[in-house]
Amino acid sequence: MPLRPARCYTKFSGPPYTRREYIPGIPPPKIMKFEMGDIHRDYDYEVVLVVEEAGQIRHNALEAARINALKRLTTKLGENNFYLKVKVYPHHVIRENKMLAFAGADRLQEGMRLAFGKPIGTAARVYPGQEIMLVRVTKDQVEAAKEAFKIAASKLPLPTRIIIKPLKQGLVPAG
Repeated sequence: MPLRPARCYTKFSGPPYTRREYIPGIPPPKIMKFEMGDIHRDYDYEVVLVVEEAGQIRHNALEAARINALKRLTTKLGENNFYLKVKVYPHHVIRENKMLAFAGADRLQEGMRLAFGKPIGTAARVYPGQEIMLVRVTKDQVEAAKEAFKIAASKLPLPTRIIIKPLKQGLVPAG
């Protein structure tokens, strides 16, 4: 079955469903690498992608955002000239009550009210002001990092903004 649209899982109500020891059949999260690049270099700025609304971001959206940001950074800056980190982890297990989805299915099946559903994936719950991703770069690489995060933000279901923070004292934020 294909994936449902992100709008089906973006909003949340109630407590997170995270107890993996009691939930059989959870598919593993698609995102496996959370830190990329060179952590030990001396960087001037930290560019951060911050979410503006509360919601859930599915693991495949996080992976798509990470891949696009990494691809843009490596083509613009080189292989190890930055440090990229994904700061959220998809803990919340998403459930789906599978229904018939062909023409005329409304007459055959209406489904049970408040059905529990089977696990289909995981999501990260985020809140306003929470950092999703960060990249550390030097002074002349800030614009490339902003461009990479604009592309990555288009893959996420929630509105975001980009913040530039100086890592050293005396630096004025660029842009």
